[in-house]
Amino acid sequence: MSHQVSFAGQITPEQVQEIADQGFKTIINNRPDGEAPDQPTSAEIEAAAKAAGLAYKEISFAGSELNLQHVEDFADYFNQAEQPVLMFCRTGNRSNGLYEAAKQMDKLDD
Repeated sequence: MSHQVSFAGQITPEQVQEIADQGFKTIINNRPDGEAPDQPTSAEIEAAAKAAGLAYKEISFAGSELNLQHVEDFADYFNQAEQPVLMFCRTGNRSNGLYEAAKQMDKLDD
């Protein structure tokens, strides 16, 4: 597989520079704002990503609400995103499921 992608649970703005230092080029957020009271907002993480020189995209959805539009939006972005890519949600499972759905539907470039 030519994709360079990793999955993580919730990240914080304070962790973004370390993510950049590890060599990631793009962050994709799959967790909607407000799922937990202590959760940082997408805007806060996006600002930290921009400050660290990383691309950032939010394609958020509740765990049980994955649909074809999410898969297509993700694939369109992922296929042009600079890799390696870090995808995150609450636990990493939602992000992994989105990636696997796009792969199974042959939406991802090799």
